Amino acid sequence: MMLHRVITLFRGKSVLKETNGMSKSFCRSPITTPSGAILPEPKRTPFSFLGVVSSVVFGLLVGATISKNVANFLEENDLFVPSDDDDDDDDD
Repeated sequence: MMLHRVITLFRGKSVLKETNGMSKSFCRSPITTPSGAILPEPKRTPFSFLGVVSSVVFGLLVGATISKNVANFLEENDLFVPSDDDDDDDDD
């Protein structure tokens, strides 16, 4: 894909035509047809505020559940156990 873009870029440089001291590209933009007609507007996917909020909340809940399960697994297998030495600083 990247190679195709680079080749197209170099090919576009050689297609430039000098007219009145200004260079003009013969490449058409993606909003027109080869004959020059303007294409119709593409379909829009409706994204409501409620849809965005619900997907963010769902992602947070799934992430929190996974992290809680992993933390429980690590503590049960003594791979990570919080130390109780943090309370010693308050006795001084």
